Amino acid sequence: MAIPRLKTLLMASLPAFFVLTSGCTPVISKRGYLPDPVAEASILVGKDTKETIEKKLGDPTTKSNFNGRSWYYISSVQQQVAFFPPTILSRDILAIRFNKNGKVTGLRHYGLRDGHVVAFDTRKTPTPGREVTFLQQLLNATPGVPLGQGSGGIDQRNPGGGH
Repeated sequence: MAIPRLKTLLMASLPAFFVLTSGCTPVISKRGYLPDPVAEASILVGKDTKETIEKKLGDPTTKSNFNGRSWYYISSVQQQVAFFPPTILSRDILAIRFNKNGKVTGLRHYGLRDGHVVAFDTRKTPTPGREVTFLQQLLNATPGVPLGQGSGGIDQRNPGGGH
């Protein structure tokens, strides 16, 4: 008698198992520039200019900050499982360098093994004032008293202009 009940329980829980485990299927996504080997092979060092490169490959993903003589076409493939942070499986960077006249002087491919070729600045600009957490706001709030007029002596005006 226990075996038919166990079989019924297993059959009833099987769809729930598949629903729960389907959320763990990795999602693969390709981002950025999609490489075009034919267009890249047609680039001639010393002949092509910024205008011809833009016609062949499109707008670059990013350009060098100071003199604009380097263009970068960046593509990556990443995998994400459920709510976990994505993992980069591959990255390809096509770097095209130009001389001061705007002609191509060189092409180079970089990958994950080459490290961080394009370094993004992660520093933050400091802003005046202090950040107050939700809990601090809740504990410092006095019912019926507008913000900034409560005890504590700290001017905590609403940045939107109201009080």
